[in-house]
Amino acid sequence: MNSFQAIQYQFTRHIRDPEHAPAPQDIEARRMAIYRDLLFRNVAGFLAGSFPVVRKILKDSEWHDLIRDYFRNHQARTPLFPKMPQEFLQYLQDARQTVENEETVAKLYPFLTELAHYEWVELALSLDVREIREQGLDPSGDLLSGVPVLNELSWSLAYHYPVHRIGPDYLPEEKPAQPTCLLVYRDRADQVRFIELNPLAARLVDCLKENEDNKTGRDILTGMAAEIAHPDPEVVIKGGSALLEDMREKEVILGVR
Repeated sequence: MNSFQAIQYQFTRHIRDPEHAPAPQDIEARRMAIYRDLLFRNVAGFLAGSFPVVRKILKDSEWHDLIRDYFRNHQARTPLFPKMPQEFLQYLQDARQTVENEETVAKLYPFLTELAHYEWVELALSLDVREIREQGLDPSGDLLSGVPVLNELSWSLAYHYPVHRIGPDYLPEEKPAQPTCLLVYRDRADQVRFIELNPLAARLVDCLKENEDNKTGRDILTGMAAEIAHPDPEVVIKGGSALLEDMREKEVILGVR
């Protein structure tokens, strides 16, 4: 490594971890402080805007410690700012926090990673460059006799915690007995929305996603009735038909092929 590269590495190590990595020699302390403050504030501010609920529930000191640890220890795989929220989520999932942060953040907020994932999904959908495809669809077609088409810009999610309800006034300390199933999607007006799903609705969404054989809505619901060994499949079909219509109204289902 030549001397210039060595200075660069020393410079960036100090920017990331000023408490433990000395700054390069012969650089004015005032100038170094400007770089340290500017870069850290940029990262902290961008992540606060990307994870507003996470930022809101954490105390200032907790947020500062968490971002400092991310800034210091996470090895990003991309330099692109729009990808930074995904990098931060990866950092949380990798449990890269220091022992100190595990005490002050992970244990106090056991739902933190799931909440961050939920907020990241909203962001990812809003930035998705794809458009809703309408070709080859009948938006008002019969959802039972036709093949329902699910909005491609939708994510079916399951969490241990009710992440869509978490905020300063609701910080669950233990996992609820039942998981929370959500569908997060982008509608035709490019608004990101969510729906809380009961078990029947969650399974219906999964079946729609997996419908490579182009089964009709009735076929899908009949199969679901067989899965749960329901004594009267028509009951499941009737309830499922109402669900399908509700999803169409919300633009989760776009119509039929």
